[in-house]
Amino acid sequence: MAEGKRLEKESSGATSIAEERFSHLVRTHPCLSGEAHARNGRLHLPVSPSCNIQCNFCGRGFNKWAQVPGVARSLVKPDGAVGIVERALELCPEITVVGIAGPGDPLASNHALRAFELVHERFPHLLLCVSTNGLRLIDKAEEIARVGVRSVTVTVNGVDPEIVGRIVGTVVYGGQVMTGTQAASILISRQLEGIRKMNELGVLVKINTVLIPEVNAHHIGDVARATAEAGALRVNVIPLIPQNGFASCSAPTCDELQQAREAAEQHLEVFRHCQHCRADACGIPGVGRDFGKELYDTQVPNTFSHG
Repeated sequence: MAEGKRLEKESSGATSIAEERFSHLVRTHPCLSGEAHARNGRLHLPVSPSCNIQCNFCGRGFNKWAQVPGVARSLVKPDGAVGIVERALELCPEITVVGIAGPGDPLASNHALRAFELVHERFPHLLLCVSTNGLRLIDKAEEIARVGVRSVTVTVNGVDPEIVGRIVGTVVYGGQVMTGTQAASILISRQLEGIRKMNELGVLVKINTVLIPEVNAHHIGDVARATAEAGALRVNVIPLIPQNGFASCSAPTCDELQQAREAAEQHLEVFRHCQHCRADACGIPGVGRDFGKELYDTQVPNTFSHG
């Protein structure tokens, strides 16, 4: 009992130090703080063309209407990112964060890092944020920090290969297409390794976890504990949008979502204001108006790459 209390105290002290180190970032990032969520803006640049895993809940692609992650009106080339940021700041001067969250995984190609490099050179005062499945995080960690990224969000839906194997259909790694628990084990290992490395490099890590009642509802606390031990500072428990491979599943109830958040909160600070933002979102998320349609080409491509 005494040992448990000592470890709890040490863990609390480490968390307090981390919170202090990232306090300015948390106060100004609308996806880390409830206060900033209603005050500060964020811009998502849809520059990532491909993904290296296929999650069974994911519906990536191009359209103008769906309010879900992983969709955008069109794809922006990295060299066009600075012009998009300039226009976005005209439309929404409250923007403090430029993020890349799709429509593919930002680390599956070099497009996102090139865009970040150009944006950081032109707008060094803006916070840069990337959202990834984490498969290539350890490979790209040094470059992520070098181009000025201050915050990384890693989607971790389980730390048990049996559970993750039900959520992720395929993983493309080392030139091979993998499935089942083999794919899940590699993904989990590389996610945790990448989180540790980003923490060592002084980059804040937030976890996104999709709550799938039939699959991982009992496992959310384990995800939060494992990722906290690796160095994560925040967690966002996202309710499943039933579609694709999970179209027949139920979205979590309010009670199920609250229980999952309470389990996660034993280990990490929980962000509770997520709005399932698109990969081309622009504006202050807590206010509601989205300037995305005024920024991006309305022509909708009909192809998307997984692999």
